[in-house]
Amino acid sequence: MDTENVRGGLTRNESLLLSSLSEKGKSIFRLRDVCEELRCRYEYAKVLANNLAKKRWIIVLSKGKYLIVPLSAGASPSYTEHEFVIAAHLVSPYYIGYWSALNFHVFTEQTPFTVFVATTKRARNRKVLNINYRFITLKEKKFFGFTPIAIGPFKVNISDPEKTITDALDHPEYCGGMGEVAKCVWNAKEKVSFEKVLTYVEKMGNTTIIKRLGYLVEHLKIDIDARTLTTMRSAIAPGVSMLDPTKPRTGSHMTRWNILVNVPKETLEEWRRIL
Repeated sequence: MDTENVRGGLTRNESLLLSSLSEKGKSIFRLRDVCEELRCRYEYAKVLANNLAKKRWIIVLSKGKYLIVPLSAGASPSYTEHEFVIAAHLVSPYYIGYWSALNFHVFTEQTPFTVFVATTKRARNRKVLNINYRFITLKEKKFFGFTPIAIGPFKVNISDPEKTITDALDHPEYCGGMGEVAKCVWNAKEKVSFEKVLTYVEKMGNTTIIKRLGYLVEHLKIDIDARTLTTMRSAIAPGVSMLDPTKPRTGSHMTRWNILVNVPKETLEEWRRIL
């Protein structure tokens, strides 16, 4: 066994702290929790936390936030809390979105290797316990449409089904590309309210989302209420938008939706051939 990975012995106060926090279900804690549990000063709490991190009994999530590695993980810990719970402690405000939320809502079977986190703050992308966390900074007007869900004793914010589809159409590059988004729209067709999606689009102020949705609905032959389809057509703005913003500006122009179809139609239906 690699001796650098073996956890070091605990002092009396270190053991007392970990036991007390674990009994209270605080697998993630802050320095103020250390002060409260040990009735110690902040400076001592920082020293104790740093020592525990060096001994590999806790993992630093961010400045002043730590994750306890439980005894059950053994001497060479590989334990981790659920990645969404960790994400919830890396930035605030936040919600789990994009490809991560598409997978959570079972709109895709693909499990991304990165956790996508929407926030109004500027946060540095980082890796925690071999999991990549990517932060997408949104304007305030786009930061809505999420709900808390329970993961163990924690509550984690995740975009609701309609906002997840809306965000995917807004930024397909954070969702595996337009081919993956097309599959998700198909899988979500009976699980989301397209009227609610349109309400979200209006609030976000980006009619390109409607253009992409309208094109996909027609191309995939998704049965949608005629009134909703009419509302979509009347809401699109002048000017040509690209179906996939990450691809070159080449392809065919679909005047009905004011959109440049710069993705091969085979790509949009590749998932159908796999099913």
